[in-house]
Amino acid sequence: MDEIIQFLQEVLKSRLDFEFGKTATLQKPQATIRWNLQEPIGKWLSEQDLSKPELVLLCLSLTPYIKPGFLHSEIAKYLSSGGDFPAFGGIKSNHHRGIIPTGETFLYLLGGEDPVARNKYLKVMMESVLLCQGILEIGETQRVEPFYAGPLMVAEEFAEKMLLGKVSKPKLSTRFPAQLIETELDWEDLVLPKKTMEQIQEIQDWLTHNEQLMKEWELGKKIKPGYRVMFSGPPGTGKTLTASLLGKYAERDVFRVDLSLVVSKYIGETEKNLSQLFDKAAHKDWILFFDEADALFGKRTSVRDAHDKYANQEVSYLLQRVEGHPGLVILASNFKSNIDVAFTRRFQSIVYFDFPDIQERRLLWEKNLPVNVPLEESIHLEELARRYPLTGANIVNIIHQVGLKSMVKKEKCIKKALLIQSIKNELAKEGKMY
Repeated sequence: MDEIIQFLQEVLKSRLDFEFGKTATLQKPQATIRWNLQEPIGKWLSEQDLSKPELVLLCLSLTPYIKPGFLHSEIAKYLSSGGDFPAFGGIKSNHHRGIIPTGETFLYLLGGEDPVARNKYLKVMMESVLLCQGILEIGETQRVEPFYAGPLMVAEEFAEKMLLGKVSKPKLSTRFPAQLIETELDWEDLVLPKKTMEQIQEIQDWLTHNEQLMKEWELGKKIKPGYRVMFSGPPGTGKTLTASLLGKYAERDVFRVDLSLVVSKYIGETEKNLSQLFDKAAHKDWILFFDEADALFGKRTSVRDAHDKYANQEVSYLLQRVEGHPGLVILASNFKSNIDVAFTRRFQSIVYFDFPDIQERRLLWEKNLPVNVPLEESIHLEELARRYPLTGANIVNIIHQVGLKSMVKKEKCIKKALLIQSIKNELAKEGKMY
């Protein structure tokens, strides 16, 4: 971290000495940087091919994290009587008492107050790989302010990785309306028809080989980025588990989007919430899973009033963001017909999760019953599978209920009467009576 401060100190001294008349000409900073490869930031910088202006931009953005009072103390050396220094840019926030650099700060350090030089470095800043890859961004400004007057902000994940050497998983919040989902199950625990499994294998193929395909076959200019999939079928048939398993075996995080934190009755808020989500996920290898997607990706309606108009605009905005997202997006719905046709046309794959048949139900019973607890002799899995139309989720719920009641009664095996009663309770929840 010391190397960053030393380098930036040379850049500051060069500009401020010239602007305050201590030197007749602008001196080129003489700092020779030797990165500490034992620190995450040093190792990362040594592997990059950043130009000197980009290096100034990054170091400037990291300053509040490394040495909060640095910029203020350096400027104070030249302002003996105190006061503000408008040309330098920078802002102060409610919680950080030092100067937070802005785009104006970067332009001043490299271009001073020369309009031609400032315009040159403005272009460098806006086209920098640091901004293009989402490592840095320029915060929002008021309409009356120059767009580059916003604070230079380091992506949270990048800052954590550089400072701590690791990145924590984002947590569900209004700023990030999605939750990490994981599973301890394996593909062998998933019971689906052969055709459905073949379609899921195609998604696995994309996760594994797409990047290599785009490079070796040079298809990047011809094929839109990302992969869009729809999971359709009754509740409890394995849609969420499949999404979790895809992430587990591709070593990618799966985030289930919480639609209650996305959809808003206020005009423009839904788009804003989604924009934050897609911006956050843009440069990650995440899988975005929209469960019960009908609420967000439902059919557009005929325009009868302003609410219908804005609702349709939301769907159009969603279409743009989903189509432009470079990763895997999965939309899950109980009914394919509920999803707007504009989305379904753009899916690479539509996977239908059918209600399990008798053989699949028997297999689900076999895979989910505990191996170390015997069944009462009168229990026959073939009979259970044939008689009761249950999904995998139903069967897991039933076994959980049976387990708790068996523990209470100190049963040494699973009793048929208790199992049948638990099945009837589960079916009753869905309005089915047997």
